[in-house]
Amino acid sequence: MDTKPPPSGPLLATHSGTFHLDDAFAYAVLRLALGLRAAGQDHRLLRSRDEAALASADIVWDVGAIHDPATHRFDHHQRGAPLREDGTPFSAAGLVWRQHGEAALRAILPAAAGLIPAIAAGIDHEVIRRIDEIDNGFGKPGGALDLSAAVADCNPSWDSPAIGDRAAEDAAFLRASELAEAFLRRRAEAMRASLAAEAVVVAAHARSADPRILELDSKMPWENPVFAHGLPVLYAVYPVPNGNWMVDSMPPEPGSFAQRMPLPEAWAGLRDADLAAVCGISDAVFTHARRFVAAARSRQGAMEMARKAIAIGTAAATAGG
Repeated sequence: MDTKPPPSGPLLATHSGTFHLDDAFAYAVLRLALGLRAAGQDHRLLRSRDEAALASADIVWDVGAIHDPATHRFDHHQRGAPLREDGTPFSAAGLVWRQHGEAALRAILPAAAGLIPAIAAGIDHEVIRRIDEIDNGFGKPGGALDLSAAVADCNPSWDSPAIGDRAAEDAAFLRASELAEAFLRRRAEAMRASLAAEAVVVAAHARSADPRILELDSKMPWENPVFAHGLPVLYAVYPVPNGNWMVDSMPPEPGSFAQRMPLPEAWAGLRDADLAAVCGISDAVFTHARRFVAAARSRQGAMEMARKAIAIGTAAATAGG
């Protein structure tokens, strides 16, 4: 006789059958926001379309034809379902994120409380909105967010013996939700790091002796903050783990492989003694053939490379103009 007590905790419910990114992602958000671990341990998961069964659930999403945050109902298929300000329909993920996104992020990033609203807004713009669009037929999976296809692949194949097997289908849904949670955790951490870097970059630029040279104490995402704040940076100088100091060129616009001011043509593709002889800096290490990055063995050497590159580039632009 099985004397194991039945699972306790809140009953969370979504639809049965084929799952998509929005319902798997919403479940991941809910578990994080509510501090829940696994179905069968501290909560129960119901995947059903039975109205009576759904009515007994504490939280229901992506099924039930009701959107009412006060009663924890988050469906988007009914007439009059919520729209974003620009008219884009929400998916279940969007509705759950709007209500519980910040709480989920606080669980992921407990030490970044001051950044949570900005991270939540960024994830909503870059990720959740895309899920909304895909789920409502306004966009195709792929591109920057191919998580939709990855989650879809977690469904049993059409000829799998798991089709119609409720336990197997639920297990597949749990795997999909774990995938969505892992993505959310990585994206949240990346965005936290990016926002933290922005503050460091702005402060470092304020201290720089030459506003065209950004001096950093470590490698970090620096280009986007330069664009965001309209800084006149031409080169960033920072150390890397092998002991070298990099001289990194600033692109003219996001995503560009060009440079506001390429490193001197005479330095292109040279290394060590050959480069030192041409640029006059004894510890110069290399300059990339495409002139977007160079290195020296010391901060002083890297700074001197940046200063000389600006002088040479300015003189060339003046002569050419």
